[in-house]
Formats: sequence, C-alpha cells, structure tokens
Amino acid sequence: MEAFGRHLLLEMWDCNRYILNDPEKITQIMCDAANDAGATVVKSIYHEFDPPGITAVAILSESHISVHTWPIEGYVAVDVFTCGTVADPQLAIKSLLEGFEPKEHTSVEIKRGSPYIKETMLSKVSSVT
Repeated sequence: MEAFGRHLLLEMWDCNRYILNDPEKITQIMCDAANDAGATVVKSIYHEFDPPGITAVAILSESHISVHTWPIEGYVAVDVFTCGTVADPQLAIKSLLEGFEPKEHTSVEIKRGSPYIKETMLSKVSSVT
C-alpha cells in the first residue's frame, strides 16, 4: 500500500476580498473544484464568523474539501483530501485559483498514511519529547 489518501494543501494570498465573504460563492467554487477532481459531493455546509471569515466544508464520497477565508487579509486556506484512486486533488487547483483569484499561491500534497509519513512524523514526535 502506497497511501490511504492524498491531501492537498493550497494557500492563497491577495485574493478577491468580496468572494472571500460570500458563502454561496465559496460553496460553488468548492463544489466545482470537487467535480473537477472527479469527486462526488455528498453534502456541503458553511459557517460565517465575526470578524469576517467563512469556513466551508464539502463532504465527498472520497473524503472532504475544506475552505477557510480571512477576507480582511485576502487569505484563503484550502484542504482537498481524497481517498481511493478515482479522484485527483491536483485537478481541483485550477477551479480554486480561478474562483478565488489569488495574486500568489502555493500548494503541497501529502500522501496520508504512507510509510514515509509515519516514519517522518514519529521521528519528529520522539525528538520533541
């Protein structure tokens, strides 16, 4: 077994601040990204914060997508976690970038449950104690 799932972390800065405070638009972007990745949305939900910010989650047949926005700062953090071999989290990036309109972004993918991650994390935990 190579891994249980693929976990994409996407950081976006200097995004369109109006979009970051629009829960319906955020939900649409998130669901479009899931579809682009080949995933199936089971349910989506969001919560609005004060000061402004939104957390939205799409539960997927394959796992989940979460979006956390900070409209004042123009920042968005997205997690796309997929299990199995059908959905590809990398395919979600394009629609997320088009939807949130960042001037800067970065991403990293982690293979969840892989032997390498287990060894790396255990060595870091034991070095802290």
